[in-house]
Amino acid sequence: MIDLAGIIDHTALKADTSKDSIKVLCEEAKTNKFKAVCVNPIHVKYCSELLKDSEVRVATVIGFPLGANTPQTKAFETKDAIAMGAHEVDMVINIGALKDGNYSLVKEDIEAVVVASENKALVKVIIETALLTDEEKRKACELAMEAGANFVKTSTGFSTGGATLDDVRLMKSIVGEKLGVKASGGVKNHQQAVAMMEAGATRIGTSSGVEIVKG
Repeated sequence: MIDLAGIIDHTALKADTSKDSIKVLCEEAKTNKFKAVCVNPIHVKYCSELLKDSEVRVATVIGFPLGANTPQTKAFETKDAIAMGAHEVDMVINIGALKDGNYSLVKEDIEAVVVASENKALVKVIIETALLTDEEKRKACELAMEAGANFVKTSTGFSTGGATLDDVRLMKSIVGEKLGVKASGGVKNHQQAVAMMEAGATRIGTSSGVEIVKG
């Protein structure tokens, strides 16, 4: 039996997410033994309080959803999130810099978050695959490895597309066992989640975690 619950980041990132819905999210995460909840930074402290006696981790997002903040801003966001109880940070790369071929800036951007995390939190790098060519996806994965990140992640879920099996396979082929691969965006049922896992995903970000584990 595949343990899908153990790789799910139970996610609520919409702008209108209420405190009550965050409480439900955390209760569902505990009941189903999900790996983590993934929430906006404003909800990190509350989640860490609700989950303090459980094994569910608290993940948050940095430079979300556009990735167009400065490295210094992302570093501050990271430190602030960890101080409030975040165990994992999912940061969006500087997508425009990648498209420009300004790889030194992309790497600097990721490194700023890695350094700010001080090994206190896992760093997942959202590359926003829907906006990239295959060559750009490869380069983004390589830069994430060079910068010392722990994961590469497909999508924010707020752009023009989400995770695809082809993208997960491509990312896995670049990072191998060195980094985890998080499939996020559009994974809504058990069948899709299993397919993503078989393609190489080691974590799945979804707001449909309960539906997925119930099959």
